[in-house]
Amino acid sequence: MASVTQQQVQQFHKDGFLVLEQFFSAEECDSMRRQIQRIVAEMEVPPHCRTAFSTREEEQLQQQGSSDYFLTSGDKIRFFFEKGVLDEKGNFLIPKEKSVSKIGHALHAYDPVFKQITHSPKVQELGRKLGLERPVVVQSMYIFKQPGIGGEVTPHQDATFLHTKPLGRILGFWIALEDATQENGCLWFIPGSHTNGITRRMVRAASGASTCVEFVGSEPAYDDKQFIPLPIRKGGLILIHGEVVHKSELNSSESSRHAFTFHVMEAKGTTWSKENWLQPTPELPFPSLYT
Repeated sequence: MASVTQQQVQQFHKDGFLVLEQFFSAEECDSMRRQIQRIVAEMEVPPHCRTAFSTREEEQLQQQGSSDYFLTSGDKIRFFFEKGVLDEKGNFLIPKEKSVSKIGHALHAYDPVFKQITHSPKVQELGRKLGLERPVVVQSMYIFKQPGIGGEVTPHQDATFLHTKPLGRILGFWIALEDATQENGCLWFIPGSHTNGITRRMVRAASGASTCVEFVGSEPAYDDKQFIPLPIRKGGLILIHGEVVHKSELNSSESSRHAFTFHVMEAKGTTWSKENWLQPTPELPFPSLYT
């Protein structure tokens, strides 16, 4: 892989994203896919997905179970499913490897294959080229975008979910483990949309609230015509500024669109919001990107 040029770094600052084709080798992509197959093969369905519900109270308990499961996933490897793939007893209605929507949020910390990719020399070099002084890894996810059912991701900014003071300290690394096309749900961006700040935040709800998180503010209505698609081949990397507006469409194709993604924060002079759903823990403080 060729080194990133200053011109590309400038392009990133102008657009809020940067496409780097063939950043990772086919072998590296295949090693991640093989590892995720192992993880899925050993997966236990979480208890909150398994209970058959009758009363409203039990339903609330299930929601609480699933919200706790999500809220405490920052330092674990946990499973999130597509809608309608489990019956009320938690049995799979389709093959289980086709049921998972994503796995998060600490693959980078606890899985040797994903840890190696996250901290690979070329990622560290890219961080330095971008001028990151004290980057730390805050979360990672393996996204399946299953054929036929991989849901759309509505327009959003990552800083809505990962808020910092000041803004502009969050950076996403999005790695295509299979070709991402317009048919199977590639990412779409509004170039230059990272310069307007954010209008919506997801915060932890007050204890005792019916949901675990709530949104403050609202997402503006974006003009579909402003989005441009970024198809990318297997092994390609898309760098995503924390405030750039992006989305992906439903995958209605026959092929999946696997991706591994992780987020980095420039920790120097930055405050991580105590209201973010994701919090560092004593077991897993945010690890340095640089080793």
